[in-house]
Amino acid sequence: MSSTLSLDFQYRTSIEKLWSALTDSDKLAKWVMENDFKPVVGHRFQFRMQPIEGWNGIIDCEVLIVDAPHRLSYTWVSMGENNTVTWTLQDLGDGKVNLHLEQTGISNDQALQGAKYGWTNMCGQLEKLLEQ
Repeated sequence: MSSTLSLDFQYRTSIEKLWSALTDSDKLAKWVMENDFKPVVGHRFQFRMQPIEGWNGIIDCEVLIVDAPHRLSYTWVSMGENNTVTWTLQDLGDGKVNLHLEQTGISNDQALQGAKYGWTNMCGQLEKLLEQ
């Protein structure tokens, strides 16, 4: 049975600036990983980091949905996991934007906890990027 990770983050920024941080390859590299992302449905890309023991450091992805500036979705395939990551942006007004993350298809609790830890850290980096 697969699990879904669901997280919400709120940022003091504009929805356009947050969308740019999710879809601009250079900005993505500052808070997720090195990548060759393009916001084009069907585009295959990779997130890359230093390999660690038991993992080559590569996540294979394909863009599924680009609905600017509200929804972005891509596959996330690594270490036998075949997940889908979907970001949903909602302008809350008053200079605040809610960023909802859903990662579906997670196969076990260890992977779920790892994803939760990883995204929570990365979204903390995203907050720093948005403040610049």
